[in-house]
Amino acid sequence: MDDRSLIRIISLLAVFISCLLAFFLLTVPTKHRLSNRLFGVFILLNALDISSWFLDRYLLPFPGLLLFKGTTNTLINPLFYLYALAVCYTDFRLRPRHLWHLLPFGLLTLGLLPRFYLVDAAAKQVFLENYFAQPRANINLWLGEVQFIGYFIAVFITLKRYKQAYLENYTNTSSITYDWLFQLTATLTALHAIVMVKNGLQFTGHLQWFVGAELLVGLNATCFLSWFVLKALYNPTLFRSIDSTLEPVEALLADEPAPVPTRPVATTPETDASVRRLREHMEQAEPYLDPDLTIQDLATQLHLPVRELSVLINHHLGQHFFDFVNEYRITKAMRLLKDTAPPQATVLEILYAVGFNSKSSFNTSFKKRTGLTPTQYRSAEPG
Repeated sequence: MDDRSLIRIISLLAVFISCLLAFFLLTVPTKHRLSNRLFGVFILLNALDISSWFLDRYLLPFPGLLLFKGTTNTLINPLFYLYALAVCYTDFRLRPRHLWHLLPFGLLTLGLLPRFYLVDAAAKQVFLENYFAQPRANINLWLGEVQFIGYFIAVFITLKRYKQAYLENYTNTSSITYDWLFQLTATLTALHAIVMVKNGLQFTGHLQWFVGAELLVGLNATCFLSWFVLKALYNPTLFRSIDSTLEPVEALLADEPAPVPTRPVATTPETDASVRRLREHMEQAEPYLDPDLTIQDLATQLHLPVRELSVLINHHLGQHFFDFVNEYRITKAMRLLKDTAPPQATVLEILYAVGFNSKSSFNTSFKKRTGLTPTQYRSAEPG
């Protein structure tokens, strides 16, 4: 079996897995319908691109369909960016303003209308036969790379903003949304880097290297899709989103001359009173026992605007919201661990009792505070 035949088999397998995944994402009943559908279409468009290794030769009698299939790859990067927004933000909806993401596809299609789509079949065949020898084809190829870089930078910026807002407004330190999207974006970036090298090799004259790179791309695509299947099986509840109106504290204080500090700052008597009220509420009402506590929930309990509470904790106390809440959780856990009255609770029972829902995040937070694991702390002599 030669390399070309192997590439066709691998790409056929990748397309088959893609279609199964896309069907699942487009039909599964879930509250994440928009993000699932966007990702499903994203996978289908990638599958359409991968199918070129075995499908294009059968589409030669249909030049219009063949070229149209090739131009749909300009929709892949915008779809991934919209998917990232839909995963991160619960209130994200597709709006008319998002149509501008179709601009590259629309301009490319309009440019091909008089030169390809509106001519007769013979002229279409001639156009296709000479298409890759035209400078325009190379320009389109590298414009596609620029589009990829631009959109993936936008995705990384979105992830940075999401993570900061999440840490400042939520108490569950393990954000599966951020971890998943970061891993996915980083993996796609690495895979696309290989594709860029492959595309560059076709201009060098080293045909064997180019074929080898194509084989590597096909293998990577298949492995990536298989990884996604496993990820979905192990994490059926993906994902946890946040409200897009949540602003990091830096944005809330953008109109103030002083930058946000990394430690507590000087306060006014009014601020001191608010801090005392906040701490009294935390100690008496113990809202931190709710594992899903958010800054919105706490603001409602205190009858404070969310913005005011966010600035109070993240700016004046110099802590992220999850650090502030976990401080109380760990303090209570320390008391429970030292409680020798029977029946003595296990570490697992204690971590759930104080508001954690993950053993790893509890151990990390506990060791950060005490320098010991919960088990070591329990067995340590008082001193």
